[in-house]
Amino acid sequence: MLNSDGNLVVLDDTRNLIVWSTNASISASAMNHTTGLLEDSGNLVLSFGEVTLWQSFDHPSDTWLPDMKLSLNKKTGQRRRLTSWAALDDPQPGKFTLGIDPQVPLQAFIWKETLPYSRSTVYVGKDTRTEYPDVGGSALLLSYDFDADEVYIVVTVSDRSVKFRTWMSAAGQLQQLLWQDSTKTWLELGNPVHNCYFYAHCGPNSVCRNDESLSSSPCKCLTGFKAKFPNQLAVGDWSGGCVREKVFTCSNDIQGNFSKLENVKLPDYTVLLNNKSMSECKSECQQNCSCTAYAYVNGTDESTGKCLAWFGDLLDIVENLHVDAHDVYIRVYGSESGKNDHSANSLKRTLVIAIVSAAVGLLTITFGYFLWKNKLGRIARRVSENISKVRAGGGKNDTELPLFSLRSILAATNNFSEGNKLGEGGFGPVYKGILAENKEVAVKRLSKKSGQGHHEFMNELELIAKLQHTNLARLLGYCTEEDELILIYEYLPNRSLDKFLFDHFEKTKLDWATRFQIIKGIAQGVLYIHKYSRLKIIHRDLKASNVLLDGTMNPKVSDFGMARIFDINQIEASTNKVVGTYGYMSPEYALYGHFSEKLDVYSFGILLLEIVSGNKNASFYHCENSQTLAQWIWELWKEGRGMEVIDASVRETCRIHEALRCIHVGLLCVQEAPADRPTMSSVIHMLEVNEATSLPPSKEPAFSTSFNSSSVTPYSENIVTITLPEPR
Repeated sequence: MLNSDGNLVVLDDTRNLIVWSTNASISASAMNHTTGLLEDSGNLVLSFGEVTLWQSFDHPSDTWLPDMKLSLNKKTGQRRRLTSWAALDDPQPGKFTLGIDPQVPLQAFIWKETLPYSRSTVYVGKDTRTEYPDVGGSALLLSYDFDADEVYIVVTVSDRSVKFRTWMSAAGQLQQLLWQDSTKTWLELGNPVHNCYFYAHCGPNSVCRNDESLSSSPCKCLTGFKAKFPNQLAVGDWSGGCVREKVFTCSNDIQGNFSKLENVKLPDYTVLLNNKSMSECKSECQQNCSCTAYAYVNGTDESTGKCLAWFGDLLDIVENLHVDAHDVYIRVYGSESGKNDHSANSLKRTLVIAIVSAAVGLLTITFGYFLWKNKLGRIARRVSENISKVRAGGGKNDTELPLFSLRSILAATNNFSEGNKLGEGGFGPVYKGILAENKEVAVKRLSKKSGQGHHEFMNELELIAKLQHTNLARLLGYCTEEDELILIYEYLPNRSLDKFLFDHFEKTKLDWATRFQIIKGIAQGVLYIHKYSRLKIIHRDLKASNVLLDGTMNPKVSDFGMARIFDINQIEASTNKVVGTYGYMSPEYALYGHFSEKLDVYSFGILLLEIVSGNKNASFYHCENSQTLAQWIWELWKEGRGMEVIDASVRETCRIHEALRCIHVGLLCVQEAPADRPTMSSVIHMLEVNEATSLPPSKEPAFSTSFNSSSVTPYSENIVTITLPEPR
């Protein structure tokens, strides 16, 4: 029904409690004049005159209808995505989502939770094509638009009487469905799903042949590459992919040659190099030894196309496509440069999607909101009481932090608008705000979904206010008004380290000098809280997402909600409540709750290895016998192959002795016994000594995998948080 405030609402059976509302901002003059209309397109629209106040097409569920956009706002990060149901008869959000890739906004992905499941082709510029020449006697067109602010994909049908939809099943499969009036049933269009539908099915540097007639594996290595593991040809497991037959180095192969691979789906992690002719595109890649491939697409001549480049391994190449196939040129040795024999002809499109009515998904919202509000109110009142006790406890308040009014914060963040949202962590969402005199700040607001609350809020409030260091994020104030728990920080324009380090589109901005500067800055910040601040503090959740970067890429350690204060002479402590992020916890802490400075040293070691290698520890998987990043690096290090650890995007341009020294220091930090790990002051000394100075040998890193998940309470919600099962 239409509510008295003008919004569309769903009521419970008593007609007194609002279960769901459009929650549109409606002026007083419009409240009694709004209209709710279910359009012929399937779009449910709330409007006032000609003004659309809310529409269901902005909130997709598991179905993509014609004229519904899937989009990504490149400025705000806001996305419209499909989300599968949990099951055919359960409309709760499932494991699969479909949307435009935020890292490479030239393609779309289906994700299974946070991992890639299937990927579309690469689109460049504005591009409209016919997917099926005959859909109920009308043309089905898919349009992709890449403008200044928003990237979007939309499907249209030329004959509006045709009923067409794309549905994403609970198993993550896309189905294109056409309504048959004669039989009153939905006809499924398209081909059966092939192995090449799944993301990087054949591993890196390989081609997946989309051909149902093949009796053997669809996988084959690119020209100049060989299978990484000899037995993968026999067993059919290509997850290891392919590696170069000859090691490629900049010193003797900077020019290199290129092998043409025809009519394929372009690889993942594309970098768009604008305003290049075809010859300039080739030259740009040829002169950069980190460039492994390039392509020039959508051009009618040398001046109208787009130049694409790839750095590092080449993933998810597919041949035999019906549409959207392109040629790609892959760097090889001179003797290898011949024309590849790959043809192209048919991959079932991973893009066609939809559900019209977000109302179905939104109906799952129940009374939890009201329960949360009551709980949050009690927490906020306890926080206010504690702050009052601190101020009234005799003597000066150590923090002397400004108390901001909620009104001023709402004004600064435009009422916590999505356009101002910077990201979201374990505590809750973070918004950019502009206070008086145009002062930019970051506003951190406790989320109703957060596992954190009163304790973590007070921890940050009491700790960070007393810490002043160039490599620590600075707290400027707080707010506890009207059940809110809010912290106000200095604004750091380059966001967190993980946004660069694990983004193949952004990581090229992290040259070696910048990475080394970040490593040393983090070390200085951790040393300060361990040794030189007024309080001796153990951070307990040091990781890439908790390292922020200012305008000059200077690192600042943040998020002290889980930190613990030590007495100045205290060495270690124990806890029954283990908090933090798996993958960064030292074994003595994760297994037994024992922690000390050496817990942060261990976490720093993992972070250091991530920065050097460009690999994310918690989602790292190189082969069945190497289950962690540290283990993979240790195996290479023992064999004298430390160069292979270094991120391919900086391997040929870094200062080799610095990078290898960082790997050595990282391995020293992640040794199993806490006594074997160096202190942070020793770490800084080892990072700064010259090339000739030798370091102590490292022992095998800790690889504990038998964590008892029932005794661990991870509060840091982050995409790198994992649970390690206990074996039987």
